[in-house]
Amino acid sequence: MAGKGFDQLEGEIWYDGTFVPWADAKLHVLSHALHYASAVFEGLRAYEGRIFKLEEHTARLFESARILDMEIPWTEEEINEACKAALEHNGLRDAYIRPIAWRGSEQMGVTARGAKIHVAIATWQWPSYFDPELRQKGIRLQLAQWRRPDPRTAPSKAKAAGLYMICTLSKHAAERAGYTDALMLDWRGQVAEATGANVFFVNDKGEIHTPIPDCFLDGITRRTVIDLAKERQIPVIERVIMPEEMADFEQCFLTGTAAEVTPVGEISGEIDGAEKHFDFRVGDITRALMEDYEKLVRGRK
Repeated sequence: MAGKGFDQLEGEIWYDGTFVPWADAKLHVLSHALHYASAVFEGLRAYEGRIFKLEEHTARLFESARILDMEIPWTEEEINEACKAALEHNGLRDAYIRPIAWRGSEQMGVTARGAKIHVAIATWQWPSYFDPELRQKGIRLQLAQWRRPDPRTAPSKAKAAGLYMICTLSKHAAERAGYTDALMLDWRGQVAEATGANVFFVNDKGEIHTPIPDCFLDGITRRTVIDLAKERQIPVIERVIMPEEMADFEQCFLTGTAAEVTPVGEISGEIDGAEKHFDFRVGDITRALMEDYEKLVRGRK
């Protein structure tokens, strides 16, 4: 994939019920989704030919569409089968799958009740989201300036395209400063999530603490890792976490379909006008959950 844009990959994309050559999967420049962010999507991973948590992801895609007042013109079962077909059609086994639904170009303006709902499913080979070497020692996060909004101001329970604008801005700022990713607070100043992953902390008692997902996605990988921790009888506490409390934790990790379970070694940034720095180690609990998740997604657990 090196040197190629995503519009230049080989293969075919499932587009509105049929497979089309990769280069022909296009939409009009006046599509409503491009101008008004009326698009919802999912990210799935396939391991050794098996799509992990396919049904849960598709159910969330349809719920996101419902929240954005979009009616997907296929059933969940049909989209599940289309995801499997896209993987097989392109001869992939370890891959990323991206279903997306969006409003088309039949109507331009804020209102879009007359715009057609399109669906496409693309799949491609997917390496580690973060550098494998960095994952072993823990990635570095910068505290983002942008904050997750009050759910009364944005459809925070939807995996919607527009909600990721501040994630891109935050990740760009972090990368320019030499960090791997950014940690976002919410509008109240509470710890929320990274730009595309949920966050967990471990204290010296062996307890896992994680923010309550009341203004950001309750990730499918997040819920999976919570279940894995409970299988090991590791206490998991979902609660409000203020940024200053990060000094009380020994371990930190992110979870997400792309990120899987990724250790964090450092979080730095400005809190209430003062520069703060928090260090974490890649401890036994983090490593155990990394191993458990890897076994689970590959059907070995």
